Amino acid sequence: MSPASIELLGFTAAALTSLCWLPQAWRTIRTRDTKAISLWTQSLLALGTVLWFTYGLQIASWPVVVANALTLCLVLLILSMKLRFG
Repeated sequence: MSPASIELLGFTAAALTSLCWLPQAWRTIRTRDTKAISLWTQSLLALGTVLWFTYGLQIASWPVVVANALTLCLVLLILSMKLRFG
């Protein structure tokens, strides 16, 4: 594969794995129902995402940086709603 194809593959994978949090965030915004969401899981996911984001910056991997920036926004939104609505 060419370097451009590899980069496109990375961005595509990053987009798909990041956008998987969008339905959960949207549902939580609409219903404000967070009973089934684990606070520990969301907290650990947020921490792991921050570390992945930092790693991406250090190695200058834009697919990693962009994916984890998007994921972090969605995870923090879900986490904040969990803290607010229980």
